[in-house]
Amino acid sequence: MRSFFKRDKPEDTKRKPPEERGPLGVGIGGAIDVDMLSLQASLVGKQTAIELPDLSTFVVAGIGQTMLDADMQLTRYYDDEDRMVQVMGSPNCGPEDIVDATLFVPWDSVVPASRSDWLQWTGPRGLLGATQYDADGILYQRFWGDGDGHMDLVEFTEEVDADGMRREIHQRCMLYARPLGSTMREMLLILTQRDLSGKAAEGGESIEFMIGYGLNVADVRRV
Repeated sequence: MRSFFKRDKPEDTKRKPPEERGPLGVGIGGAIDVDMLSLQASLVGKQTAIELPDLSTFVVAGIGQTMLDADMQLTRYYDDEDRMVQVMGSPNCGPEDIVDATLFVPWDSVVPASRSDWLQWTGPRGLLGATQYDADGILYQRFWGDGDGHMDLVEFTEEVDADGMRREIHQRCMLYARPLGSTMREMLLILTQRDLSGKAAEGGESIEFMIGYGLNVADVRRV
């Protein structure tokens, strides 16, 4: 996954204290405690696409936010390995009002070489938005949208703060999922991302693949 974070940037000793953002009230450099025990227990014996990471302490390197509609805000907390804890809730809500929490881990990245390649992915009959997606033999069903027809991608711009800068990341997304037993599902988030901020916009667009698992809201809290 193309990282939002420049790890070689020198530290600015005059920088203001980081702003605490989102329902968890965490700033960049702060930490989130992700209790993985219940998730690990739910996945025992399941054939997952990835090995679950050890997230006993999740140190926040970036924070992204966008409004999905008038009443629902999406907040993403990123660490320096581009893993993200995604939470959803009403604007300015606290941790007690989070309605959904998900852990996403980078899985793969593709940069289509030509317009025709892009159309194969995101065109009217492209791979993204189809009713299912075959990821090298692992079959996922489309999670967003009803019916058997091709669905348009969900589109928004996420404002991401990292390294003392704010970037606007335009995204087009589709979510797929597959069952893991009777109570769990493994999600595959596929998104295109393009940095719209200044010269970074010249860097082109990529397609990112992230594997996700739902978290109990009570298992995600600020340290």
